[in-house]
Amino acid sequence: MAIACFVFFYRLNKLKSNEKVIYYAKYFFLLMGIATTWGGIIGHMFLYVFEDGKAWKVPGWVISMLSIMLMERVAIEHNRVLLSKKIINVLRVVNVIEFLLFLFLAMYYLNFSFVEAHSAYGLMVVVMTLEAILYYKMKNDASKFMLWGVGLAAIAAVIFTFDLSPHPWFNHMALSHMFMLAATWFFFRGVTKIDMSDAKAAKED
Repeated sequence: MAIACFVFFYRLNKLKSNEKVIYYAKYFFLLMGIATTWGGIIGHMFLYVFEDGKAWKVPGWVISMLSIMLMERVAIEHNRVLLSKKIINVLRVVNVIEFLLFLFLAMYYLNFSFVEAHSAYGLMVVVMTLEAILYYKMKNDASKFMLWGVGLAAIAAVIFTFDLSPHPWFNHMALSHMFMLAATWFFFRGVTKIDMSDAKAAKED
């Protein structure tokens, strides 16, 4: 998962694009790569080494929440091809407020459930809704891939939440991460298909 995210960051970074949507997307992949690296190595593999194990998970939580915030911003900026500048500005403000709210709750209670809730809200509500609007209104090709990514992420969440383990050696955590990896690939493909050259978007810029 982490390797894939770093590769996707590298490939988007090579585009040398000035578009905000590409900027947010590439840093989504970078932060998600860092978060999964931290979570895998510190949060799980070597957690027993540290006295206060949960506290050492927190950096990974925060970085992953930042990455989801950026994916929300990708969907918001993508919708500049359709929605008015006023609506986009409102969505940008809401994006920051909800991130700070979930971050406060996660840090105050030191509870991973708020990190999961933030991911669910960011992907299932914000990204899915905005990309679905684009796909319905414009049959946007990029949105189709983004929606596939959200769907696969939802399957991963169901597998993880309900401990759907096909085998003790390939449990719910391993299986859910396979779906997360597939979701990440669809997000990357969606981002590479984003075209912000629409006349309305150009006018607003």
